[in-house]
Amino acid sequence: MDDTLLLSRLQFALNISFHILFPTISLGLGWLLVFFKMRYSRTKDEKWIKLYFFWVKIFALTFALGVASGITMPFQFSTNWPGFLEMAGNVAGPILAYEVLLAFFLEGTFLGIVLFAYKKVPAWFHTLSTFLVAFGATLSGFIILSLVSWMITPQGFEVRDGIVHVTSWYDVIMSPSMIYRFLHMMIAAGLTSAFLLAGISAYRWLRSDRAPDVMSGLRTGIYTALACSLMQWVVGDMHGYNTSQHQPQTMAAAEAIWKTEKGAPLLLFAIPDPETKSNKFEIGIPKMCSLLMTHHLNGEVKGLDQFPEHPSVAPVFFSFRIMVFTGLAMLVVSIAGTWVLKRRKDITPFWAKVFVWMTFSGWVGTLTGWYTTEMGRQPYIIHGVLKTADAATKTGSGMVASTFACYIAGYVILLAAFLYAIYYLARKAAQTNTIQPLD
Repeated sequence: MDDTLLLSRLQFALNISFHILFPTISLGLGWLLVFFKMRYSRTKDEKWIKLYFFWVKIFALTFALGVASGITMPFQFSTNWPGFLEMAGNVAGPILAYEVLLAFFLEGTFLGIVLFAYKKVPAWFHTLSTFLVAFGATLSGFIILSLVSWMITPQGFEVRDGIVHVTSWYDVIMSPSMIYRFLHMMIAAGLTSAFLLAGISAYRWLRSDRAPDVMSGLRTGIYTALACSLMQWVVGDMHGYNTSQHQPQTMAAAEAIWKTEKGAPLLLFAIPDPETKSNKFEIGIPKMCSLLMTHHLNGEVKGLDQFPEHPSVAPVFFSFRIMVFTGLAMLVVSIAGTWVLKRRKDITPFWAKVFVWMTFSGWVGTLTGWYTTEMGRQPYIIHGVLKTADAATKTGSGMVASTFACYIAGYVILLAAFLYAIYYLARKAAQTNTIQPLD
């Protein structure tokens, strides 16, 4: 791999990693805001509107950083991946345009009403605006994931003179992996937002803020985390099975299966060795991989020996396991938190600290999930259609390296500012417990 290609891939990985942090929160947090507002509308209990006004500020901050980091993504297609736009611009261009014209404008317009018009519009319209903000965020995720899914399981097109031409937009949007990827991502967003809600509420609790809104936020976060964790294991299994059907080489890399075999074990740990095409220090559960990938204990699982081109095994293998073990930790912690709340009607200092440590665990699961997906697609940028190396820029590596360094510096500053702002708001709320609307 030449330096320009490597740096371009690293730069894109940095950009997508930073960007996805914020939509992952806004996708889930938007619906939590709808829940808070509807609970207030029904009960008139002040704790719900306090929760709403605290978290809507964090949503607005998340939205702003999501927009700022998202702007760089389409520019990178032109600067770093011109081959992709040249070949697949007929697909990517309209999808990205509709994401802006439909979802982004819908979300951005009504967010202004949510933030600044609470006392200026009827209560029902403000609630409707909150719903439309959440719906706009979800619609944005749906549209973007349709493009990502098409790049992984492409259909509904033909290639003429090296250019992709759409033959069915329905097939493009609803590619074979789309519904599973969308559900998987939406639940991941719910998990991320739930642990953020629980973690920040626990942080305020540890600072002696035991007000009703804090406790309601803590309970909502923990119960939502448990519900999403349980759903994610079901949807994750469906998503994995779909991937094994359409991208068996990706699953073979994720499970480090070098040779086709029946009754393949599920490896809990191993060190893949590409030179010997084998694994060292294997710890596994017999036949479990076959059961998960084929739904039969002795089902045949295709190994990497069946695929002349396949992704690097170790990065996919380890990122997949970090994602799974993070999901398992979320499930265990949410079960324990629910049990403590049901038994004691309150949290304990120990479990409050656990939830503080788990505040951003959703980011870990989301990032490693995306790494598994993106690295598992290699060496293609559009699976079976366009290789990553053929799409990359021919610009000198020095130019790519300089922009890469600028991105790193900018993103470190922005992420630090985002985290500082969240905890500043939490500390301020813990001191005063009086959250007011912006208008």
